[in-house]
Amino acid sequence: MTDQHHPSPSPATVAVHAGRPGRRRGGAVNPPIPLNSTYVSQGEVPPGELAYARADTDAWHAFEDALAALEDAAERGIVFSSGMAAIAAVLSLVPDGGVLVLPRHAYQTTSGYADDLAARHGVAVRRVDIADTDAVVAALDGADLLLVESPTNPMLEVADLPALLSAARERGVRTAVDNTFATPLGQRPLGSGADLVLHSVSKFLAGHSDVILGAVVTNDPGLAARIRGHRTLHGAIAGPFEVWLALRGLRTFPLRFERACANAAELARRLAGHPGVAEVRHPSLPGDPGHVRASAHMDAYGAIVGVRPVSDGGAGSAAAADAVVGRCRLWVPATSLGGVESLIERRRRWGTESVTVPEDLLRLSVGVEDVEDLWADLDRALRPDTLGG
Repeated sequence: MTDQHHPSPSPATVAVHAGRPGRRRGGAVNPPIPLNSTYVSQGEVPPGELAYARADTDAWHAFEDALAALEDAAERGIVFSSGMAAIAAVLSLVPDGGVLVLPRHAYQTTSGYADDLAARHGVAVRRVDIADTDAVVAALDGADLLLVESPTNPMLEVADLPALLSAARERGVRTAVDNTFATPLGQRPLGSGADLVLHSVSKFLAGHSDVILGAVVTNDPGLAARIRGHRTLHGAIAGPFEVWLALRGLRTFPLRFERACANAAELARRLAGHPGVAEVRHPSLPGDPGHVRASAHMDAYGAIVGVRPVSDGGAGSAAAADAVVGRCRLWVPATSLGGVESLIERRRRWGTESVTVPEDLLRLSVGVEDVEDLWADLDRALRPDTLGG
């Protein structure tokens, strides 16, 4: 309860305590894992009553409540079987023949889904530089949905989120923010006027590279009902054990994210002066295009770093970047992010990645290892005398 004697707790405290069972003598500290597909019911099922687990199950509620508390959402969160299932539910709000405004650099499968909507449902997709506020605002006229990533994946562009959300609201354009990279510890878009916030729970929130889940949160009861209805109709439901694992991961999320962000900022600083590096992208760097905006609007810079290695005196080739990855021994070559372990990959190895992403861009998902160990591995892999070897 929040009052003058019990002020609202910080997000770090919320992550530890939200979604726990009520206190009672001899009661459990952690919620159980209910393994029910069906529930006793008769006649018409009133709102809030459980009947069949594809529509709703108490196995989801503790995590959904905890995520809503972290995002300061008025409605219970809505967990999905994957981040893409959550994105698909949000994009279903764009009508046939409607208009979707999307960052030119966005998660590649989000971009691919948008292309599918264009091909099958006549949706006009307007791709914008999300860091160019004027260009984004100009693209909003007649739009049905603005989907924002900030920072973007993998280029780490930072949007002026309050300005974009305000402009969209003035024009009657619905807004959704993919908050996977920034997390609720970096920004709370609902408080700035976003209609919906979505997450790949698989990443920082769960944090251990062992579950695939997504989630959506909103303050709007009508939107919540539509998103839940999509989940039920499309069967994009999460398993009880995966949701329980995500809730357990959420308990240490603030600690993990704080350490990972500190590691990322330190590595970005050192990489900026490394002779084997042509470019570093991280919002903590004063020279980064998103630095001023991130400093003004975000509480944490994030744990993702973009690096382009040097080759033949300039920015490197795909082969040079692949060689750096191959020389790493501690950094794991894998395509994900947000886990306790540090990952590295060349993003354009995926044919569906945006063509404006440099061929040699390495995306680093910084984990919670000792920063000196991470640095030693990167430094060795990037030394100019080993490049190409």
